[in-house]
Amino acid sequence: MTTSVVVPLRWENGALLMLDQRILPGTETWLTLRTWQEVAEGIRSMAVRGAPAIGVAAAYGMALATASGEDWDTARAGLAASRPTAVNLFWALERMDRLTDRSPASVLAEATDIETEDLAMNLKIGEFGASLVPENATILTICNTGSLATAGHGTALGIIRTAHAQGKVKHVFSCETRPRQQGLRLTAYELMKDQIPFQSIADSAAASLMRAGKIDFVVAGADRITANGDTANKIGTLMLAVLAHHYGIPFVIAAPSSTLDPTLPTGDLIPIEEREAEELTEIEGVRVAPAGCPVWNPAFDVTPGDLIAAIVTEKGIARAPYAFE
Repeated sequence: MTTSVVVPLRWENGALLMLDQRILPGTETWLTLRTWQEVAEGIRSMAVRGAPAIGVAAAYGMALATASGEDWDTARAGLAASRPTAVNLFWALERMDRLTDRSPASVLAEATDIETEDLAMNLKIGEFGASLVPENATILTICNTGSLATAGHGTALGIIRTAHAQGKVKHVFSCETRPRQQGLRLTAYELMKDQIPFQSIADSAAASLMRAGKIDFVVAGADRITANGDTANKIGTLMLAVLAHHYGIPFVIAAPSSTLDPTLPTGDLIPIEEREAEELTEIEGVRVAPAGCPVWNPAFDVTPGDLIAAIVTEKGIARAPYAFE
């Protein structure tokens, strides 16, 4: 199984190259990052996004810090503060903390291993998840969970890619994903590159599609999964899960096992990032709301585990009731 050539990160000549996803699909620009501070800002500003890709970026941020002789704890704290919800960020930093050899070569090797392993995990997720996809399926997804959100291939979109290669995918509906349009800007970009048949929709059109019987399978990614299967993902995911449950459509979560956080018993304890009002009140820098409009802009919502038909990781398929350890 081959994977898409679209990748969000590259290590070259002692620097981390980051594809600036804030300006895709109109412009493909690679940022050259030479300090951990620049990596942290790239994560915070969402030049890179998607939980697995954030983890990979943070690992390379530690490699940059070590190469320049920066204080380990300072760099680690700065990277950890860049975004609060995606557990892969903290997983990658904790993995770095366990290194007994913190020489620049060793830290860089560990970052490279994290990236390589993430791609391998995504391919396994695709294989396991494709087994759940019915023949001739029309699939609904939200946000971007493809190569741009990972080290390659993707999680939820990776399942779609693998199922499409197996001839099981008739059509895909990609939610626009407000407020930053990652589905419209990024998932559509990847689906077009892979020539997978699809249409983009407004998030609010999903209910009409399900009511009309036009959706066979719903799959989404995750930024954190608690012990009981409660799952934080891009805002709007909970809405899809409730709708899928009402209409009897399988709703599946796809994520690497590094996204599991069994230290939290339920999703009520997941910290939910709230972002700037401008993400909602402006589109590409153009204000569409009245000046001074008050805004609540959570980046994520939490889907209860009992609404999730299956959680797919590289280790296999888990079903409710969930009890991750």
